[in-house]
Amino acid sequence: MVSPPPAGDRARKSAQRPDPTEVSHWRPLHLLLAAMDDEIAALYAERGVTGIRPRFTRPLIRLGREGPMTIRALSEALGVSHSAMSQTVSALRREGFVRSTPGADARTREVAVTSRAREVLPFLEAEWRATERAVADLEGEIPYPLSQVVRDLQAALDQRSFGDRIAAHLDDEVGTP
Repeated sequence: MVSPPPAGDRARKSAQRPDPTEVSHWRPLHLLLAAMDDEIAALYAERGVTGIRPRFTRPLIRLGREGPMTIRALSEALGVSHSAMSQTVSALRREGFVRSTPGADARTREVAVTSRAREVLPFLEAEWRATERAVADLEGEIPYPLSQVVRDLQAALDQRSFGDRIAAHLDDEVGTP
């Protein structure tokens, strides 16, 4: 393990080099995706669908189609962490879209949609399909579709992992331990 330099050395180095967080190759992508989510949320509000955030849509649709599931099963089905899904389910419960029910045994609880969720599910499914069509339209307007970028990035990462790439640059920054 590399020991951090003394505080005075850190301050001098910080003054010599710009703040690295001021440069981010993918920050514009994160901002763009957040802006698109904001527009989806605005559509919900315009249509009178309250209490829904875009991140709620996938779990609600899945629960509406598959029936009650444990948080673990739902997180695995949607490819997100258990922690992230637990936070989403808590928010959905606060908004009255899901409730917990006893699971198959005394150790588990399942998440089920409420009547409030069932009322908005047809709209959420229609919005999902409309959003996918809008994304396809958008990809048709640009010379290199983002879905192709994702496939190309995955192929490159299959050849050399992101962790390996970061480690190589980190070694350049701080030296090999």
